[in-house]
Amino acid sequence: MNASPSRYTAFAGQTLLAHGPLDEVACAAAAHGDDGHDPVLVFADDSGRVVDLDLRGSADEIRQRLAATPASASPPAAPGNRREALRRIGIPPRGRADETADTPRPRGRPKLGVVAREVTLLPRHWEWLAEQPGGASAALRRLVESARHANADRDGRRRSQEAAYRFMTTLAGDLPGYEEANRALFAGDGAGFARHTGNWPRDLRDYALRLAADALANGDA
Repeated sequence: MNASPSRYTAFAGQTLLAHGPLDEVACAAAAHGDDGHDPVLVFADDSGRVVDLDLRGSADEIRQRLAATPASASPPAAPGNRREALRRIGIPPRGRADETADTPRPRGRPKLGVVAREVTLLPRHWEWLAEQPGGASAALRRLVESARHANADRDGRRRSQEAAYRFMTTLAGDLPGYEEANRALFAGDGAGFARHTGNWPRDLRDYALRLAADALANGDA
């Protein structure tokens, strides 16, 4: 997905309203207003999530608020709900991620740039880590960096799938071909995705294709 965390897209109903940095998109959304028939939603391009914005006041006031308090994306759907949604369209779940937030450890002061969190391992894992150069923390960092590089393409496809899925669930859930498009998305079927979204409103279809680009690039997921 060719998207940066600093890029956002606003839709008024199913029509693209603005695309670019958040302050520009927020001001365009505020200028358009919300008549209740075509609600304005702002999406983060890197995640496909709706961004919560305070659009009251003038453009300068909106920019000042954004500079003082970064916008927050709406929380993702509960993991169980997402798994159920995937099951409804015939996509098996890919495993259960840890659904509990890590709690920062209260004792000690981590080094600059290092975040201390709880890690639970089996005794044999701790024994192996203790034997590694630099100790457990250094070994874990090396393992994480190695896995990040090895799985970069797969992780990029997953993020692209999830961003397109979130966006389509929000704005395209009632459109014909929605379920088929989701199956194609998670199968990496670019031709099928284009076919099933072909009759959607152009702006909505083009944005969904942009979000799904990495997921569909290699023909598999």
